[in-house]
Amino acid sequence: MFRRRRLRSSEYMRALVRETSVSVDDLIYPIFVVEGENQKNPISSMPGIYQYSIDRIDEELDRIREAGVKGILIFGIPAHKDEVGSEAYNEHGIIQEAIRHIKKVFPELIVIADICLCEYTSHGHCGVIKDGEILNDETLPLLARTAVTCAQAGADMVAPSNMMDGHVAAIREALDEADLKTVPIMSYTAKMASGYYGPFRDAAHSAPGFGDRKTYQMDYHNPREALRDMWDDINEGADILIIKPGLAYMDILKMASQETDMPLAVYNVSGEYSMVKAAAANGWIDEKRIVMENMIGFKRAGAQMIITYHALDVAKWIKEGY
Repeated sequence: MFRRRRLRSSEYMRALVRETSVSVDDLIYPIFVVEGENQKNPISSMPGIYQYSIDRIDEELDRIREAGVKGILIFGIPAHKDEVGSEAYNEHGIIQEAIRHIKKVFPELIVIADICLCEYTSHGHCGVIKDGEILNDETLPLLARTAVTCAQAGADMVAPSNMMDGHVAAIREALDEADLKTVPIMSYTAKMASGYYGPFRDAAHSAPGFGDRKTYQMDYHNPREALRDMWDDINEGADILIIKPGLAYMDILKMASQETDMPLAVYNVSGEYSMVKAAAANGWIDEKRIVMENMIGFKRAGAQMIITYHALDVAKWIKEGY
């Protein structure tokens, strides 16, 4: 008889033979920065997550430093929005000024700038619109300008999330021409047209004003198409690839890990976070146990990095020896 239980007999024995682990170094924490003063706005659909104005962001930076998390993904929420998202590529826009401040007070933190227009456009779509159509090629120069201004402000990495065809190539060319050749691109290579983003759109004020994003975000029925997009991004110059969302797409994450040796990140998105929080608040689940199980699932599927709103809690639980 095989007695597999011999290696499960105690916590120390189980730890000794453990095949997969998650560390604080794997975690990236998304944050939201809003214009104005003395702003710490709770996001009702994301308990524990806030929008911060720049003069209050140090409170969050102190929590990040204490947790030992080494990377953040930053989203800016402007006071002014227009048809072409001009505040996204304003050299002194909210995200650019937030990056300057963060790098001044916390220089060792890896700051990743999300590159998209949806938070900045009056219509809420990720590109320029004409006659109700989201224009691909006309959007690319605006994304490239956004990436350059964020990198010039001090961003360590840029993360294009807009899902326009050719966006990685356009951004790579613009960064290189601006003498920013060493700035990596973390591309949302498989960003699905998902129902899991609802709470994020509350946080970033980025819900589309009409229609949906299915003409540019990926059809979640198509794993092979996701791999084609992955290879496009690799060939265009991406340095890290993101699979988004996480829980419903671990098959695609696993497929990507088997197809390429590129570094892979998974985005444990707002809807996934909020479902756990809601169930835990009702006493239906053990929050720590469920969250850590999800984190290990992401690592087991092939992620080297996990972008998650749970990051500060996960870091604490790791230190406590979850």
